[in-house]
Amino acid sequence: MTDLSAPPRVVFLDRATLSPHIRLRPLPFDHQMQTYERSSPAEIAQRICDAEIVVTNKAPITAQDLAQAPRLRMIAVAATGTDNIDLHACAARGIVVSHIRGYALNTVPEHTFALIFALRRSLVAYREAVRKGRWLASGQFCFFDFPIRDLKGSTLGIVGAGALGQATAAIGRALGLRVLFAAHGNRASGDDDYVPLDTLLAQSDIVSLHCPLTPDTRHLIDATAFSRMTRRPLLINTARGGLVDEAALVDALKSGQISGAGFDVVSEEPLPAQHPFQAILGHPGFILTPHVAWASDEAMQALADQLIDNIAAFHAGQPRHVVKPD
Repeated sequence: MTDLSAPPRVVFLDRATLSPHIRLRPLPFDHQMQTYERSSPAEIAQRICDAEIVVTNKAPITAQDLAQAPRLRMIAVAATGTDNIDLHACAARGIVVSHIRGYALNTVPEHTFALIFALRRSLVAYREAVRKGRWLASGQFCFFDFPIRDLKGSTLGIVGAGALGQATAAIGRALGLRVLFAAHGNRASGDDDYVPLDTLLAQSDIVSLHCPLTPDTRHLIDATAFSRMTRRPLLINTARGGLVDEAALVDALKSGQISGAGFDVVSEEPLPAQHPFQAILGHPGFILTPHVAWASDEAMQALADQLIDNIAAFHAGQPRHVVKPD
């Protein structure tokens, strides 16, 4: 029988998703902590069965898992995205879900522009060519195997006008880019910078995704969307892999519908051996990084600090950063 007078049991399902040198402050209340480096979907129900608070970054928590956790009162998500949590099932059971806000305002936009600069100036392609001896073989002080484009005067189309999209826009404007936002439903501001998605796709030289993954945004960028990208833009995705039909992206890159793609996310992580992106990992116009746009030391420490603050606030009866189902 469970001892209801015992200190609350806190279970961290995937501590390895935070760098080991990132400090996690102790929780400011008496508790029992169980930490797992990682948890497979098959292990989760058993690991949370007697927990009151569960911490997860990417480990999924389903309605079936929740049904096995009668004491669970809070899920603290160590990330902004909550698409790995069944929010409707949590709401039905009165479980508070808190997530992290505002910690990545520098790191994600900076990573976005690192991808943009690298692709517009073909940095990875030139580095590989030098490594393979192409510079020596050229017989002169430089060679021009890959395109090099300035950013100033180009149009940056941003899908997602939240904090990360706005921070990305600010950098873009500072670099002399024209910025467009995709108008979302009836929420367009009336500003000329907000245009229908089809217009944004047609007018942009760079398209950058900064929106959440929901049923409405899954495969938002598909074969039809690629066909509307008349300026052969770069496509940058530092948000969620499921926003893009990845097989359609491979076709678009190979056919020249887009000039390049920089992704930090895929629909299944880590990248499976049979994933469509395996066919373009060596393409000079494609860069894939392993979901690290969020992971500067500074941002990760801010996330860890906010995670502890969220749990402490909940325990004090003042939950914050609560996420509810749409």
